[in-house]
Amino acid sequence: RCFGHINDIVQSAGEFHCYAEGFKEQGNVFYSKKDYSEAFNYYTKAIDACPKNASYYGNRAATLMMLCRFREALEDSQQAVRLDDCFMKGHLREGKCHLSLGNAMAASRCFQKVLELDPRSGDAQQENKNATALLEFEQMADFSFKKRDFRKVVYCMDRALALASACHRFKILKAECLALLGRYPEAQSVASDILRMDSTNADALYVRGLCLYYEDCIDKAVQFFFQALRMAPDHEKARLACRNAKALKAKKEEGNHAFKNNNYEAAYQLYTEALAIDPNNIKTNAKLYCNRATAGAKLKKLNQAIEDCTSAIKLDDTYIKAYLRRAQCYMDTEQYEEAVRDYEKVYQTEKTSEHKHLLKTAQLELKKSKRKDYYKVLGVGKNATEDEIKKAYRKRALMHHPDRHSAATPEVQKEEEKKFKEVGEAFTVLSDPKKKVRYDNGHDLDDDGCFDGGDFDANNIFRAFFGGHGGGFTFDSSQGIFFFSFHCRHPLVY
Repeated sequence: RCFGHINDIVQSAGEFHCYAEGFKEQGNVFYSKKDYSEAFNYYTKAIDACPKNASYYGNRAATLMMLCRFREALEDSQQAVRLDDCFMKGHLREGKCHLSLGNAMAASRCFQKVLELDPRSGDAQQENKNATALLEFEQMADFSFKKRDFRKVVYCMDRALALASACHRFKILKAECLALLGRYPEAQSVASDILRMDSTNADALYVRGLCLYYEDCIDKAVQFFFQALRMAPDHEKARLACRNAKALKAKKEEGNHAFKNNNYEAAYQLYTEALAIDPNNIKTNAKLYCNRATAGAKLKKLNQAIEDCTSAIKLDDTYIKAYLRRAQCYMDTEQYEEAVRDYEKVYQTEKTSEHKHLLKTAQLELKKSKRKDYYKVLGVGKNATEDEIKKAYRKRALMHHPDRHSAATPEVQKEEEKKFKEVGEAFTVLSDPKKKVRYDNGHDLDDDGCFDGGDFDANNIFRAFFGGHGGGFTFDSSQGIFFFSFHCRHPLVY
């Protein structure tokens, strides 16, 4: 009876093996037709019928690899070589799974095992070279990340992912560097792809938050950082980013509050402190530089304000507000060519009536700046009164009168005569209300016939101003003073 029972078991095992082989053959048919889902089902039936056959696991592993389910394929490959350590296809597939998942060293060990079994295996030789290349790209990326060469990291990860297409670690590193380079849509796309496959992936949640943080959506960013920390409480990058995001928001809001309360010194200092929190936050830092420029302009730190606007524009060359702020600072410092250039940039981007007016104003000031500045010639402000203009003329005319410099060198005499004439021109224009208005509006007075070639005589202006009551004047070179005599008993001394 015992022998009969054993025969039944053997016969039953044989039947199961036949069933398993049948399932495997059907799986092979579907595999050849690239119907990998059906092939997977039949290989699974073969394994259920005969779970100790290494080739069945190997075939299912191959199918899972075609379905890009590399982690499951890795498990089947490992089970296959546990059942048969000499199963070369099993070792090769295990190595390919490790490679696709980004485990270069583990992959290399598998390929070395294949080469021990068959030193002439071309597949194993090539895949081993791929594993070596992958390890080199990974090491190069780590080095470049420490050097903050994020473009090089992206380059290395693109090459690495061509060999390890299923490696989430490489995708995350690439996405993080894309975010650090300001390429937020690309970074978000990579992170979102991973989250669609694994919604609890802490690294992907962190990168998603990082993109929002760098796009100045700080509140939303903090929510993603919190989610990442719930999935992985020890996620140091998410913790640091969350801390920076909250600190940056708080410091910026403090600065804005101080500015609104007209406490410009405090606002300037708070914006400076905010800028030190995270140099990588390009968009927020651009706004902070522009805010500090605004506070600096209020404090009459115009050159520093221009530098801050330039820093903002370097970080974000589409930041219209920074161009407008810098242009105004250029206007205030009479750097009209630079102001025109900035206003032109703004108007090309946003053709509004306000921007057109600002551009025309700057162009007018530029045109005016290229003429003689009669206000500067007399040493008065542009809002000077009629009396202030007369006093200034009296002072400058006496200072540059040729008779005062009759003992000087010919070069000095020529220069002083030129200045004397300019003073006369300035007074002629600024003392005449109609001419002054036209001059202030940027009209070219030479075209209007105000100064007809060489007919203008500064001495006539001088005599009219000082000797209008009749009489004359003399200059005492020994004392360096003018004596003006009128029809009165005593001369006037200037």
